[in-house]
Amino acid sequence: MTVDAPAATAPLPPLAARTSAIGGSPVRDILAVTARPEVINFAGGLPAPELFDRAGIAAAFREVLEHSPTRALQYATTEGEPGLREALAARITGRGLPTSADDLLVTTGSQQALSLLATALIEPGDTVLVENPCYLAALQVFGLAGARVIAVPGDEHGPDPRALQELVERERPKLLYTVPTFQNPTGRTMPAARRAELAAVAARCGLWIVEDDPYGELRYDGESVGWIAAHDDARDRTVLLGSFSKVMAPGLRLGWLRAPKALRRACAVAKQAADLHTPTVNQLAAARYLDVLDAHVEHVRSVYRERRDAMLAGLPDTLPAGSTWTRPEGGMFLWVRLPSSYDTTALLPQVVRYDVAYVPGAPFFAADPDPRTLRLCFVTQTPEEITEGLRRLSKGLATT
Repeated sequence: MTVDAPAATAPLPPLAARTSAIGGSPVRDILAVTARPEVINFAGGLPAPELFDRAGIAAAFREVLEHSPTRALQYATTEGEPGLREALAARITGRGLPTSADDLLVTTGSQQALSLLATALIEPGDTVLVENPCYLAALQVFGLAGARVIAVPGDEHGPDPRALQELVERERPKLLYTVPTFQNPTGRTMPAARRAELAAVAARCGLWIVEDDPYGELRYDGESVGWIAAHDDARDRTVLLGSFSKVMAPGLRLGWLRAPKALRRACAVAKQAADLHTPTVNQLAAARYLDVLDAHVEHVRSVYRERRDAMLAGLPDTLPAGSTWTRPEGGMFLWVRLPSSYDTTALLPQVVRYDVAYVPGAPFFAADPDPRTLRLCFVTQTPEEITEGLRRLSKGLATT
């Protein structure tokens, strides 16, 4: 009896090219390297875990599971639980943008909303315009969709309207992506006049605006600025994204998008293919928790304001002469530009040896990164930890 030799194993088909063209998040990579408990980590964009309202959220889940267990544990509609959408619509309307439940799609975090929009709007090779610098995960989403991403020149107030119009006329992009309020990574807020100018360009030139607002409720001082979506010029061409991650808890993975009817329906079809719907029990618990959310957010604001102030107070003695930084009125981040001799990516391993970390600015640029820049998150540490972290950062920067 003879045994046949095993056949040669054929190689498997390759992964899609887009998965290798788009790398992982540099922020996640930094967080993994700096996960040691002794590291004071200004790199993350994480809400302060000690401020989570564990008792209030647990009570909301208990109430849902006691009174509506079958509904909570069952499949739900793709668009989202009606009660949550109604409460969200009332909340958005109260902030100056008339909204009905039918205007909204509940998503598994606002990051999913970005992915759904990319699926619904972008064909490979389409052009997308972004801020400069830009939220890193948005660059990943657009890159994975095969978009050609171009940064709009701007200033401390955001994208320049004239530059935007020139790019729209020349490049014929599908959309402009912006975080107008307490932007990630810079912390800047776009003034009302600039928002109106961008809305007017979108109306004249035919352009979608994707307005991402995960931080808008985290205002510590200054006056609120209305959404771009509230401008008459932009009502039919603006998608507004929101999230409960920064004001309730990121682990719930709850976000939403408000969009014109045809685009919202296209996003709902994309969501059906992605996950059918966002977890029912989380939506129902969030709807109940909305009754007390404002009081919780006010507490979070007071703590974060103190932490922001501690970081701003310590920066003059931390950074080398010639450095500049933003002074955000809210949100979670501030943006630093060191003197021209510094490269924050090359410098990071040296700084981490002092048990402190930041995010280099280069990954936030769609093109032509500024190597001198870095992002600092001020909400996760106490004022005392911030003071000590800045002391360590000063030492790390001084060794260059």
